[in-house]
Amino acid sequence: MNVEHTETMTIHPKGAQARVLLTSVFGPYAQDDEFGSRSINPMELYHNQVTRMQGSFSLRMFHRSWGIMMIQKNIPAPCAVLDFPTQERFAQELRDHRYDIVGISSIIVNVGKVAEMCRMVRAISPGSVIVVGGHVASVPDIEERIDADHIVRGDGIAWMRRFLGQDSSAPIRHPHIVSGFDMRTMGIKVPDSASSTAATIIPSVGCPLGCNFCTTSAFFGGKGKFLNFYNTGKELFDVMCEMERSMKVQSFFMMDENFLLHRKRAMELLDLMKAKGKAWAMYVFSSANAIGKYTMKELVELGISWIWMGLESPHSGYAKLQGQDTRALTHELRQHGIKLLGSTIIGLEHHTPANIEQEIEHAVAHETDFHQFMLYTPVPGTPLYKEMEEKKLLLDVNLADIHGQHKFNFQHAAISPDDSNRFLNMAFLRDFQRNGPSLYRICRTTMQGWKRYKNDADPRIRKRFEWEVRSIRTAYSGLLWAMERQLHSSNAAVSEQVRALRKDVESEFGILTRALTWVVGPVALWTSRREQKRLAGGKTYEPKTIVEHCNWTRA
Repeated sequence: MNVEHTETMTIHPKGAQARVLLTSVFGPYAQDDEFGSRSINPMELYHNQVTRMQGSFSLRMFHRSWGIMMIQKNIPAPCAVLDFPTQERFAQELRDHRYDIVGISSIIVNVGKVAEMCRMVRAISPGSVIVVGGHVASVPDIEERIDADHIVRGDGIAWMRRFLGQDSSAPIRHPHIVSGFDMRTMGIKVPDSASSTAATIIPSVGCPLGCNFCTTSAFFGGKGKFLNFYNTGKELFDVMCEMERSMKVQSFFMMDENFLLHRKRAMELLDLMKAKGKAWAMYVFSSANAIGKYTMKELVELGISWIWMGLESPHSGYAKLQGQDTRALTHELRQHGIKLLGSTIIGLEHHTPANIEQEIEHAVAHETDFHQFMLYTPVPGTPLYKEMEEKKLLLDVNLADIHGQHKFNFQHAAISPDDSNRFLNMAFLRDFQRNGPSLYRICRTTMQGWKRYKNDADPRIRKRFEWEVRSIRTAYSGLLWAMERQLHSSNAAVSEQVRALRKDVESEFGILTRALTWVVGPVALWTSRREQKRLAGGKTYEPKTIVEHCNWTRA
């Protein structure tokens, strides 16, 4: 096996004429199997890590494998992307076409599937060069676990360009990425349309802050190391305009570890949005200290509609929280219609059975619209993993179970692995019981923003909030009616809060909204209760297989 890293580069003999297959690992993903899939760790970001205890109210959707889509868009070679294949569909693709290069992208938990796919390539398409990338490349002994020719750590676009004899520093072309698909909640599938989703834009990879547990930061070089694909607001603006035209979208998910930290770029983008009258909505990741660099007016003008923000313990010492009253900040953001996804870690070094409930209460008290809870997890490749390895505190845990949603993979000073699972579930349940379904919460925050800005002097701001409130005018009151009744016997306090919000929505938007309540509500109650029974019976969801070709002629 000839394993090469980015430092020692060869060029494929066929160069840009090489036929390339880029693929994610095969499914199923939400069922226990011999290759590492786990029912506890489904291929659904929100249901897995955010709304997992919310039953039929949980937000269900899938997200594409963005990395291989970015590579495909930025190489000249004939290239196919195979996303979410079955094992049989992967084998069929290898038989139906003659690929010179097979690239497999994966996260660490799926290393068993990567090994099996490498074996399949050797058997079915022995002339193919196998390239493996993604976070699985961080596994320390990956060369011994899989039979690959090249293992790529870091920027896969630059690596593949060099491998094909191309300029690795050429400008980045952004693919058209729909943020999420197959969205459903309360047993109702939301139609895939431009009005119901966002376009994903990846401005950069890596992170300037580099928390010790962060896999993304570690994968792209560690603290302070990041690669900007778009350095200026003008570059971002041009990409957003192109996606607006071609995808007919008005909202954008900025897949950047700390988008607001780059204030100069953001403010240049805002100037262009103002000049061209763009009333876009943006969903971003940002740290509390970065948010503090902006006034609320600037955030609203920029179209910040949703922020994913780390809310690790105030006793954790992470720089991104220093000097910030996060409870006051989250309250103020919601008052301006900015929805929040808080992220809290369970099992930090200072956590004990005596103080963990207080820490969970602190997190829940933020009343964020969504709340992610993750176990403190040393993942291969991170500084935390190295530290735990040096201290000989790592436990013998299957890589498939190192994902932060089950049990510790290290020996914590005060909390056992079994208790870590109990505290994690406690946090999810406490947040749901105290704050209610996230669907209710985002409606509440959106209404706050609407009431504050519906008569704003800036037509861009009025237009954005009119767009954001569109679904609340129609179907949402019916969903609230169903939530109210479904929760009445299990959580009367939250049921009453949902009822008050429903009455407020109906009062704000009038007779048509009230009429739709009585049409949509009973249907949503029936589908939600049916979904609850299905989930209790072990119902799971899997993404559909997607095949896309670029620069392609059939061989």
